[in-house]
Amino acid sequence: MKKDIHPEYAETTITCACGNVIQTRSTGKNMHVNTCSACHPFYTGKAQYVDTAGRVEQFRRRYGQNEN
Repeated sequence: MKKDIHPEYAETTITCACGNVIQTRSTGKNMHVNTCSACHPFYTGKAQYVDTAGRVEQFRRRYGQNEN
């Protein structure tokens, strides 16, 4: 590995808009993010999925295609 070409890898604090603080190591300095795993809907189980199951039936009714 070449010497003196790699960025410094140091302790970093990541602060989320919800107030969650994460201590990690990174080449970047202190970071501020909008969402984290503590407040993101996917990770908290509050995600809302768009129901697309009815779209196929609507297409078939509109264009007269039957299920075979």
